[in-house]
Order: sequence, then structure tokens, then C-alpha cells
Amino acid sequence: MNAVWLADNFIELFGALTGVLYVILEVKQNRWLWFVGILTSAVYVWVFFKGKLYADMSLQGYYLVISFVGWYWWTRGEWEKGRVGEEEKNEGERGRRGEWEKKGLEVTRIMRRTAIILATVFIILYAAMYLILSRLTDSPVPQWDSFITALSVVATWMLARKIYEHWYLWIVVNTVSAILFISRGLYPTVILYLVYCMMSFVGLIAWKKTMHKNV
Repeated sequence: MNAVWLADNFIELFGALTGVLYVILEVKQNRWLWFVGILTSAVYVWVFFKGKLYADMSLQGYYLVISFVGWYWWTRGEWEKGRVGEEEKNEGERGRRGEWEKKGLEVTRIMRRTAIILATVFIILYAAMYLILSRLTDSPVPQWDSFITALSVVATWMLARKIYEHWYLWIVVNTVSAILFISRGLYPTVILYLVYCMMSFVGLIAWKKTMHKNV
């Protein structure tokens, strides 16, 4: 790894490093992951443009928006379920002092209705992006580019709402992405997505423990 290679691939390497930090914060349910996500998304707009992965490039714009939304939802959730009423505790002034307790947005399981809606959204997004990429761009892999993008859109929304099953979607996305990026020569990004894949299994375990505490 020489200086010339580092200079040519600095942006991609930076995006890979911030991406690793992002998934670590995601596993820990730390809201600062959304700030890191904003930085990472901005970097990868350029990386995917160079790799001619146009759907993935457009996905970063969505990530920018959902990062702000996710920050809002996770921050607001710290307070909205922490009310302790006098009638519930009946502890006089002690109950008054504890009237507001700081709590995070809780991890939940996906509801059947939500799952059906998200599955429908995925199918529509996939079909629309595939038609656009295959007919209007020079993307060499429109089917896989569209698949990764559509599934990532759904998974990121689920993350913003702290829905446990989003980890399963990331395992699929990260596996397919690693294979795709090898074919495009984006090797630092391949390493990033392999780390994502491993951390997704860690996230499944960590979030499940938290979810049981909240039940």
C-alpha cells in the first residue's frame, strides 16, 4: 500500500473507516451513529459515482435524510415514555422529583401490518429502480444494484424506528454487496461490508438482550 494508492483511494478509505464506526454505534444503540451516517453518506456519493453504481449513489441521498429523521426519533424517544405520575408511584415529593425519566427509543419486533407494507415498498422500489437503471443508465449490474438499494431503504427506516428485524435485512444486503463490490474493484468497501456482515450478527444478539429487558 504505497502513497500513490492512498492518495487515489483516500475518500473510499475514509468512508470505510467512518462506516465501521457507524455500525459499532448502531450495535450499541448510540444516537451519534446518525451524525456519523451523514458524513459517511456524503463520502459514498462520490465513491459510488466513480464505480457507476448509480442506485447506490442515490441511496446516499436517502441516507442523509433518514439520518436527520433517525436522530430526531431516537432523541425524542429519550423522554416521551419516561413520565411517572403521582397516581402510579404515590410517593409524594419523591414521585414529583422523578416525574421525568430519561429513556431511549425502545427496541421492538415488527408488526405484521408493517411487514406487509415494507415488503410492498421493497417490491415497488426494486422494480422502479431496475427499469431506470437497465434502460436509462450504463450500470453493468442493474438487478443487483436495485436489489441492494431497495432493501437498504427498508432496513434503514426500520433502524430509525429501532425494529429488531432490520438486522436480518442487513445480513442479506451486506453479503450481496461484498460480492458486487469485488466485481467493481472497490476493495476497501468490500472489507467494510464484510465487517458490516459480521457486526450484523453481533447486533442481532445485542439488540435481542435489550429487547428482552424492555418486554
